[in-house]
Amino acid sequence: MVAGRVQGVFFRDYTHRKAEDLGLTGWVRNIPNNRVEIIAEGEKTKLLLFIDAIKIGPESARVDNCQIEWQDYTGEFKNFEIVYTMK
Repeated sequence: MVAGRVQGVFFRDYTHRKAEDLGLTGWVRNIPNNRVEIIAEGEKTKLLLFIDAIKIGPESARVDNCQIEWQDYTGEFKNFEIVYTMK
């Protein structure tokens, strides 16, 4: 979960591009209270690069908090998508 000024600043698009560049799968979506939720799967080294990029975000964003929860790989995703509905 990423909090800060992360909605309305192309954060999901930025996340999508970074994930695709690294060959990660999963999704990103806006959730209430100006937060973004991300599920990403892939090689650990690539995930760590992805996390570093997400902590910075696009130029117009401001990331105040980034909570990471590691889980077992499921292999359920075929690509990385932007989800356009809130939880």
